Amino acid sequence: MAKRRQSLDSAAHSLDLVLAAIAHPARRQILLTLKFRGGTMTAGEIAARFECAWPTTTRHLQVLLAAGLVKRSRRGRKIEYRVEERALRLIYEQWLKYFG
Repeated sequence: MAKRRQSLDSAAHSLDLVLAAIAHPARRQILLTLKFRGGTMTAGEIAARFECAWPTTTRHLQVLLAAGLVKRSRRGRKIEYRVEERALRLIYEQWLKYFG
């Protein structure tokens, strides 16, 4: 019973992180940009598409990383980001299903 409760708490926490991350319009825009502009981009490439400074973009990327909404990988000296769609499915599987 304790393991099931811990699993439910973990799932709820994950969902909370995802919902908090996508609450900000810039982070939603970053996700869409990554998805529809080739799938992977560096932080500098993402920042160039928006009217915010590079440090602001990296802070948004850190929130998205913490929520599991993006993954990063190193290619030489570059760090590339891509959408992790599994985390987005949490919204449907654990929240929106109650309304549909």
